[in-house]
Parts: sequence; structure tokens; C-alpha cells
Amino acid sequence: MATAADPASLPPSASPFSSTGALESVPFSSGNPRIEETRGVVLLHPDPPAAASSSSSHLPVGRKPRVCVPAVPNHMTYADFCRFCGAFVPHMLEMRIVRIDGAEDQYSVLIKFDTLSSTDSFYNHFNGKRFSSLEGDVSCVRFVEDVHYTQLIEHAHSSVTSLAEQPTCPVCLERLDQDPGGILTTICNHSFHCSCISKWTDSSCPVCRYCQQQPEKSMCSICGTSENLWICVICGNVGCGRYKGGHAIEHWQDTEHCYSLELETQKVWDYAGDNYVHRLIQSKTDGKLVEYNCYGAHGADGMCSICSGDAGMDEAILNSKVEAIVEEYNDLLTSQLDKQRNYYESLLLEVKEENEREVSAATAKAVSIKHQKLQTKLDKCIEEKRFLDDINANLVKNQEMWRERIRKVQEREQAALRLKDEKIEKLEAELRDLIAHIECQDAVAAAPESISSDVQGGTILPGPSTPSSSSSPDRAARDRKRN
Repeated sequence: MATAADPASLPPSASPFSSTGALESVPFSSGNPRIEETRGVVLLHPDPPAAASSSSSHLPVGRKPRVCVPAVPNHMTYADFCRFCGAFVPHMLEMRIVRIDGAEDQYSVLIKFDTLSSTDSFYNHFNGKRFSSLEGDVSCVRFVEDVHYTQLIEHAHSSVTSLAEQPTCPVCLERLDQDPGGILTTICNHSFHCSCISKWTDSSCPVCRYCQQQPEKSMCSICGTSENLWICVICGNVGCGRYKGGHAIEHWQDTEHCYSLELETQKVWDYAGDNYVHRLIQSKTDGKLVEYNCYGAHGADGMCSICSGDAGMDEAILNSKVEAIVEEYNDLLTSQLDKQRNYYESLLLEVKEENEREVSAATAKAVSIKHQKLQTKLDKCIEEKRFLDDINANLVKNQEMWRERIRKVQEREQAALRLKDEKIEKLEAELRDLIAHIECQDAVAAAPESISSDVQGGTILPGPSTPSSSSSPDRAARDRKRN
């Protein structure tokens, strides 16, 4: 079944392999060809001149925060491309892997950024940069104007799960809009967190196992045709069937290798017995090998004489079996996802408890270390206080001792001053007596002889002592000095 948009409703620039003005239209497709395939057209801005590609002034005017990285080699997995983008992954809101028509061994990436500055930085950093230092493939970055989805092709017997939107990441089971690292949509239209898909080292999808690296197309070893091919199950020679060039039959006639496998239907033909001899064929629904229980006579064209009569009944039985298998697979997938969610929730709980224990132990250790430091500081302060108290007691004791010494020195000085005053008074008295004696002798010597003879036998008595005027200031000065 196929649903497609009306080509007349598309803008003129959206027609495949056409360009209007400065925009270039490039058709693309995505999805698993066995289940569902989406087709569309991406409008690309032209590349600026090579000399001005690093200048922001020569970038397209009115550009949007979306770019396209075409021609990415198929051997680069999704994880390799995320590592190639490096520090720009947190600024990516969405990455979508698509196929460009005509490029069999390459894929393209449509990237939407959070800001225009991040887009310009990504363009200037990766445009013209080699994907690997060991290979010559060079990345080319183009600004995207718009993306138009023109056709949705749903093949028969498609899985029910492919039509339902998955709001959670199939790897971590968390919502897709909760991771700031962006969303990556694989080439089979399954969405993952970039941080989750970057850990997936395989080139296949984690959900449907669809591989982006498609096997190389086989060709006839003689004429080179890629239709109606048969491979010899003995030596591996590839030749075309009898309805093309008949080179597979010629190989049987030359080598007598009678068993040949048809690549399209995986059926084995016996040239010697001229009939099919296979027991297992590949189912077109899911690609698995199933038992082929048909015992009717088969002709050279592959038609069965028994089952060709009631094809409608066989198709109904096949559809019912497919629906039952799909339902069983959905139930199994749901139960496994629930178990996986419970398992990871238990792991998260264990990690949380372990973190809480570590935080508690670290807090207790920090408190203990701080308490020890404070106790050490307190002991040191107490020791310093005790030392200062001893010094203070010694100083007080020394103060009393010095006060006593000062008192004794003052008493000695006062006693010495009193003794000095007494000596001075005694000397003054002696001096007065001596002066009086001298004055008397002078007076006797100057008197007449009659008086002097009478006086010489007499005795001189000291009179009342009157302090002289010259000695009074000295006494007052000594009194002031004593005080």
C-alpha cells in the first residue's frame, strides 16, 4: 500500500533534481524497505565560494539552524558520526539519517541546531574536514532551507510497532525530550538519544537490526546482469537464469555442479532432477528462514501444482500467522522492556543508596576531621592561657617585690637625708663657734693692753644661736629636695 502527496501541491522547487533560484532540490528516502519507506525532498543552499567559506558574511542570507551533511561513508556507524561531531552534539536538537537517491554506499545526515551561532560554528569547523586521517573522504556541509515529505510507502505485512510512535528511547526507556543531547533518528525511522546511540558500536539498528550497510549487488560472472541470478552451492559461481543468458545452466553443463540457489527467492534447484529440492526458504515478511512444506510437482517456472489452486486461502493463513507472530513479538518485547526498566531502576536505586552512604561517610569524616582540628586549636588556646596566667602571676609577684624594694630604698634615702641634715647642723654650730672664737681673738688683739690682759684669762660663752640669712635658703632647698 502506498500513500503519496499530490505533486501539484508541492512548491516548484520541490520536484526531484530541480533547482529554483539559488536553492537545490535533492530527493531522499528513509525507512526499512521491507516495512515502511518515506520519501521526500530537501532544499539546500548553494555552497559559498571556496575563498569565502570561512567568513560568516558570505554565508546564505536568511539561513536557518539546519544543515545537511551529505556523502557520509557507510562504514561510519552512528556512534562514529557522533564522535566525529564531538562537542557540537549537545547543541543538536535532532539528527535524521536519510539516503540520497543514487548514492548506494553513502548516507546523509539532516541536523537541526538550537541556535544559529552553533550552526555557523559547525559549518566553519566541519565543512571540508576529512572524516578520518587515514581516508580521503571529506565532509561537506550544506545549509538546509526546508524539508518536504512527499510519499509514505507501507509494504504488505508491515509490523504494528513500526506504525506507532515511540515517545521513549528504546535503550534507556526514558522520554526522548528529556535528554539535552538531542535525538538521533536512524535510517529505519527509529529514534534514540544521541548519548545512548553513541554507545552502540554496531552499524545496525538496536530495535529492528536493519543495517545501513547494504550488501553489494551480485552480478552474473559472464554477462554482468543483476536480474534472475543463480549461485552454485558447490563452488559459488554466479550466473543468470535460463530466461536471461542461461549462464547458470552452462556452468552446470561444464562442471556438473547440479545444485544452484536462486538469490531472489532462496530456492534451490536441482538441474539433474529438474526440480526444486530445498526445504527452507526465506520469509519476505521478516527475512527469517521457514520450512517449505509443499510436496507438489514444481515446474521450471517455480509454480506448484497443489498450492496454485487455492492462493487466497494460503494468503489468509499466512496473514493470520503473521498477525499472531507480530502480536506475540509485541508481547515479548513489552515484557522484556518492562524487565529491562525494572532492572535499570534497581541499578539506579543501588547507585543512589551507594551515593547516599558515601555522602554520609564523607560528611561524618569531614565532621570528625573538623572536630579534631577545633579540639587541637582549643587545647592550644588553653595551653597558651595557662602560660599567660603563669607569666601574669610571676609579674604580680615581681611587682610586689619591686614595690618592697622601692619602699626600702626610699626609707634609706630618708634616713641618709636626716643624717646629713644633722651633720650639717652640727657643722654649722661648730662653724659659728669657730667664727666667734676668731672674732674674739681679733677683738682682743685690737683692744688696749689693759683690757686685753684682763680678757686673756677669761672664758667666752656661746650666745643664742640665730640662723644666718645665708643658711636659710640652703635649708629650704634641702627641705624641698627631701620632700
